[in-house]
Amino acid sequence: MKVAVFGARKYDVECLNGASIPAEKELKFTFLDALLDEVTVPLAAGHDAVCLFVNDICDANVVKKLRDLGVKFIALRCAGFNNVDLEATAQYGIKVARVPSYSPEAVAEFTVGMIMTVVRKYHKAYNRVREGNFLLEGLMGSNINGKTIGIIGTGRIGLLTGKILAKGFGANVIAYDPYPSKAAEEYGISYVETMDELLSRSDIISLHCPLMESTKYIINDNSLAKTKKGVILVNTSRGGLIDSYALIRGLKTGHIAAVGLDVYERESNYFFADSSSKVIADDTFARLLSFYNVFVTGHQAFFTIEALQSIAETTIQNLIDLESTGTCKFLVEA
Repeated sequence: MKVAVFGARKYDVECLNGASIPAEKELKFTFLDALLDEVTVPLAAGHDAVCLFVNDICDANVVKKLRDLGVKFIALRCAGFNNVDLEATAQYGIKVARVPSYSPEAVAEFTVGMIMTVVRKYHKAYNRVREGNFLLEGLMGSNINGKTIGIIGTGRIGLLTGKILAKGFGANVIAYDPYPSKAAEEYGISYVETMDELLSRSDIISLHCPLMESTKYIINDNSLAKTKKGVILVNTSRGGLIDSYALIRGLKTGHIAAVGLDVYERESNYFFADSSSKVIADDTFARLLSFYNVFVTGHQAFFTIEALQSIAETTIQNLIDLESTGTCKFLVEA
């Protein structure tokens, strides 16, 4: 099987090439710097499968072109699949697989670190000390212990984030999810009946739900109006969960005390690339970066050795199973 790996970085090459492949199977990877879209889709010619990440564009037009090029499989090396038109893949007979869980600990631990950063202002202290400024004014934080932290979405990442905060910090962790987990109580998490209750009670809100039509802009003007003044927001899930314009309005009025973002709704133009010598043309993103109380990282939460190894192994197994049987454990269907 020949596989075109779009948006491949050095760590993708190392992990996919380093993963074990059964002796009787043969996978040939073509590593491409470019992301998949309508312009780059011809690069998939001569391949049986394409391997994609979160910012590749695989809409209906791209799916049709992949079918015309003879591509049979799409292997996502991530959990989310909102960037793939599943109705189109079903129509054109292309099978899609994903990696639903690679290292939930990686994202949960990063999320807690991001909460601590914006609450205790680590990033500002780091810059000050490097400049020889040891004043403490402007660095006042607050305890996590005793605070009410709202978790929106209690998949494995949400549950683990809540567990660390509840068991490790002594926070009062509440959660909302249309499909509650039986493990939540064991993890020190209690469910609330409505999203409105979570919004109104939480000092800190952390997002851990997938991006779907029902969750797009789940944080907007209306939902922010229901939160406490001085609320802190953290998003390590998907950028499209937050209406960026509403977020800016909340920051400008001072209603939102601080924000931690590892994702942004139009991140594909900047993330996973070096834009240090370019002007950021996205005015909304540039405005968010200008706030002293907004901390942004470049979709880094998943980025651990353990997670990358798990992603590579599951991706390869998905491809082997798809070729052998036409299906796999982590098949994604419309």
